Amino acid sequence: MKNTPSPKPPHKLRCAMAALPTVAALALALASSAVLTLTGCASSAGIAPQAQALAPASVGLDGHAAAPAIAAQWWLAFEDPALNDLIDRALAGSPSLKLAQARVARAEAAVAGAQSADGLHVNGEADATRERITATGIYPPPLGGAVLTMANAQLGASWEFDFFGRNRAAIAAAVGAGRAAQAELQAARLVLASNVARTWVQLGRLQAQREVAVRSLSQRDEILALVKQRVQGGLDTNVELRQGEGALPETRQQIEQLDEQIALARNALAALTGQPPAALATLDAPLRTVQALALPATVPADLLGRRADITAARWRIEAAGSDVASARAQFYPNINLTAFAGLSSIGLDKLLKSASEQYGVGPALQLPIFDAGRLRANLRGKTADLDAAVESYNGAVIEAVHEVADQIASLRSIARQQAEQSRAQQAAESAYELATQRYRAGLSTYLTVLTAEASVLSQRRGAADLKARALDSQIGLIRSLGGGYAPDPALALATPAAAH
Repeated sequence: MKNTPSPKPPHKLRCAMAALPTVAALALALASSAVLTLTGCASSAGIAPQAQALAPASVGLDGHAAAPAIAAQWWLAFEDPALNDLIDRALAGSPSLKLAQARVARAEAAVAGAQSADGLHVNGEADATRERITATGIYPPPLGGAVLTMANAQLGASWEFDFFGRNRAAIAAAVGAGRAAQAELQAARLVLASNVARTWVQLGRLQAQREVAVRSLSQRDEILALVKQRVQGGLDTNVELRQGEGALPETRQQIEQLDEQIALARNALAALTGQPPAALATLDAPLRTVQALALPATVPADLLGRRADITAARWRIEAAGSDVASARAQFYPNINLTAFAGLSSIGLDKLLKSASEQYGVGPALQLPIFDAGRLRANLRGKTADLDAAVESYNGAVIEAVHEVADQIASLRSIARQQAEQSRAQQAAESAYELATQRYRAGLSTYLTVLTAEASVLSQRRGAADLKARALDSQIGLIRSLGGGYAPDPALALATPAAAH
């Protein structure tokens, strides 16, 4: 089939298209006159946000202090391949992260939708209807009373002149929400990784406690054998024998309790990493010494840029402020330029003839005059959203400062406690050894051995707990300082000041 080239627009249509700048000027004139004469009909006066963002200094953030650098994969410093695998699995398959990723995708779609409103819209239309023309209408015979085909093929175009920034503000709001969603995804990744690491530390603490209990069981077995020898030799009575025998079931019970807690910790890790519980049935978490993170002397002001949750809260303020601007712009005129060109005929055989051409171009103005308070209610709602976003940001800042200060205080205290506990454990171990030797030599009673043993067990458990607490607080500080989050410099925001 031979293709027929499309005819050029008729002379009148080309003239109309050439006159578009004049039409645009007319649209601007209409907007200006409408603003001068009618803006008082629907007014946004008296509606303004009230919340104020906190200044860093007001919550004790030091602008001169610098926090230590944290690697994005900070857990590698623990040098445990099993932990690395657990966190990698969690980050790859967690439903909570996939939910956050879906929110990012939705926000990106919202940005595309907002941008689509600020451009040229072109629509095509074609129809053919077989109908009987009324004989008593505007068409005289032979058209009136005849059954004919009404055909139409037309292109329509429209362009909104965003004189008052409504579309630009809507795009900015969508972009801000999208960037907030991206920051929240990074915050969710940090929370998940730190939860896995802290549960791993908890597992290591329980396993260390179990090692203490097993070692205690072995020692009590040895002591019981000694008691039996002394009873046979007449040096001890059945009282000491029963005391020695009663210590063994007690220790075995402690081991069973720890085994239960270890199984629960492994199950928790399996849930965090999306694995069946049986997959981690033999997982070990040795608590090795790791390089300590350098502690800032004070809470640094750059904390506000290091934390993804605070960055997200700042973007929420930006998005809410743009929503307010868009809502306020709705009080002003909406100016559109519309045009159409096409073919219309009675009878398909005449549709492609030049006489069937039709076209038109012109501006359209819409201005709210009375809407029963709808626009004001919308603006009040968006303003309240902005206030809520500012207060949410303030709350995030205060909580961040609180978390960092707590972790710094805990780590410093734990370091001092570990030094004192180490000395106390050395003394308790020495006392237990001396008590055992004196009991073997018949120079002290079994009660002395039990007392010394209780002190040793307490110190051994305390050492395991302090080591676990130190690692847990280390992870908590890493999380509080942002966990290696690095916001995109191209998207950097200044610290929010007064609300828009």
